[in-house]
Amino acid sequence: MKRHLLPLMLSAAVLAGCATTMPGGGAPTTTDRPMLDSPPANQAQARAMVNVELGTAYLEVGRFDVAMDEARNALTHAPSYPPAFHLLGLVYMFVGDTAAAEDYFQRALRAAPNDPDFNNSYGWFLCGTGREEEGLRRLELAARNPYYRHATRPYTNAGLCYLRLNNNEAAREQFRRAVLVDGSNAQALYNLAAIDYLRGDFASTRDLMVQFHQQLEPTAETVWLGLRAERRLGNRDAEASYAAQLSGRFRDSPEYQSMMRGDYQ
Repeated sequence: MKRHLLPLMLSAAVLAGCATTMPGGGAPTTTDRPMLDSPPANQAQARAMVNVELGTAYLEVGRFDVAMDEARNALTHAPSYPPAFHLLGLVYMFVGDTAAAEDYFQRALRAAPNDPDFNNSYGWFLCGTGREEEGLRRLELAARNPYYRHATRPYTNAGLCYLRLNNNEAAREQFRRAVLVDGSNAQALYNLAAIDYLRGDFASTRDLMVQFHQQLEPTAETVWLGLRAERRLGNRDAEASYAAQLSGRFRDSPEYQSMMRGDYQ
């Protein structure tokens, strides 16, 4: 089943032979397991964990009010439970209260400074608040953790962070790593393909968009990128197929208007 392209909310593996590293590339690998992947220490933490998991599910669908309630419910069971602080940090980050988000992320990290979930989230928060270099160090710490099942998240977030710094080549390397970890990572696939298009590697763009559309629902942006790559490569049948999708499914999009104007930049 194809999946729809959604924003990375927790944005959210150890790879060998990568040429580009984030700042602080000599940092040692941490072996701390993510707290939510570890058994709770007692019954109070077990009840708090259920609240955090439920709150995270609500966060992912944009129900920030319920997510906040669940985080606070978790703290009634375990008043110093770091994953509840982390969840509150995420909620406040998404609603735009940067001071509160900073406070709760710091509380979580004081208790578990090497937790990869916490470092990934805080790293992305730092990137979004003008502290990109510090954010990239946090994201690297998360990605290096051998127990982290979601390493595609900090790699993707690092790519987005490098884009904020106008460093396309470093961003490309991070998106490439994210795709190696998870070949269905929508944001990483699209951004890697878009950077390759700008670099003039139209064959890579084409291949990445084929990979994307085999697994994920197309959007106007992804169809338009695929169309322009096929056009550059002279593949008129594939270009026409993409054009038909734009005309049939995305007629109200800016990408369709660009096609109609013949603006194929």
